[in-house]
Amino acid sequence: MLTLTPRDTAMLNGDAGEGLALAMRIVAATAHVMNADTLIDITSAHIDGCLYHGAASLDFVERFVASGAKVAVPTTLNVGSLDLIHPELFRGEADIASAGKRLMEAHIELGCEASFTCAPYQLKHRPRKGDQIAWAESNAIVFANSVLGARTSRYGDFLDLAAAITGRVPYAGLHVAQNRAARIVIEAPDLSTSLHRDASFAALGFLLGSEVGATVAAIIGLPGDTTEDELKALGAAAASSGSVALFHAVGITPEAATLDEALQGRAPERTIRVSAADLAAIRARWSHAQPGDALAAVSLGTPHFSVDEFRRLAALFERHEGSPRSDIYVNTSRFVLWQLEEEGLAQRLAARGVQIVTDTCTYITPVMKQVSGLVMTNSGKWAHYAPANIGVTVAFGSMSECVRSAFEGKVCIDDDI
Repeated sequence: MLTLTPRDTAMLNGDAGEGLALAMRIVAATAHVMNADTLIDITSAHIDGCLYHGAASLDFVERFVASGAKVAVPTTLNVGSLDLIHPELFRGEADIASAGKRLMEAHIELGCEASFTCAPYQLKHRPRKGDQIAWAESNAIVFANSVLGARTSRYGDFLDLAAAITGRVPYAGLHVAQNRAARIVIEAPDLSTSLHRDASFAALGFLLGSEVGATVAAIIGLPGDTTEDELKALGAAAASSGSVALFHAVGITPEAATLDEALQGRAPERTIRVSAADLAAIRARWSHAQPGDALAAVSLGTPHFSVDEFRRLAALFERHEGSPRSDIYVNTSRFVLWQLEEEGLAQRLAARGVQIVTDTCTYITPVMKQVSGLVMTNSGKWAHYAPANIGVTVAFGSMSECVRSAFEGKVCIDDDI
């Protein structure tokens, strides 16, 4: 039975306004479904519902705006339906753009930060190990739980905003320490010498999600120099092919100094051994193209590109002369864009033909000039969702393969990964 505090009850009864009462009804109903006995405070929230999916999404938020409600904790926003910094890129219908813009603005009126990024962990302030948070957006959830060691369940549209307004969530799911124990062990192949590590980490994520679903897994054997960007690629792919919200990388992530710590002293239910050949097969499965096929465009940055990834991209461009034969789009946050502009890196890449997209992503918003041919990406998430969302055929490869392919105007994939 759910036990509410006097403050919870006051919110539920409408003592602080109709908007707060509605939000608390949503949180309390979710707690009943999850069999939670209590609610707990959160320190931050990340909202996925600012992407326009129709009138219902806007009506829901406008109801809170009209009530005068405000978020109770620092709250960031996921991608919206258009790039507010580069609105001229939008190629969709005017009424959709208008409604999408209003939805983004309405969330700001509720006190949310105008971040508009699927990678809120790249912002200046981010959760720490043990922080209880309410984050939505699949890759943000898995990164917060796994790489940062913060604690969040999977919060979807509407529930995420209700949690932000109340500052409360059910004490259930991955908020509870014992539910964070790994039950499956994944033995990774040696990726330290991989020529295309970013693609290999994404492929490992695909395999992880398809094998474990929502079960927590511990991965052993990852290189000691594994980067946050590589863990980001792994987690995003795993959350796309499965429902992974937490994984432990033994010796790397904060709750897995040892395998025993990741398992919380239990024996694993099963162990899955992954070979380099397994990863090569997954790469091939997600790439619906042959070397030499004509390429329409390249899309990078799903999840949003980090500053370090942009620096790697700039270094890859230095290997080529002239301009790419295929369009190149890179999705990122305005926070990262501002850093790139300070370095002069954004201007240099733009001069070489790179179109930086902020506030949204090319697989959900019509910004690409051409989608009738092959589009190449190094993102497992983009490769998973783009075909159904925008009707493209995907070629999957590493960042270096994507850049080389763009300059040659055709798919270039190495045999050796």
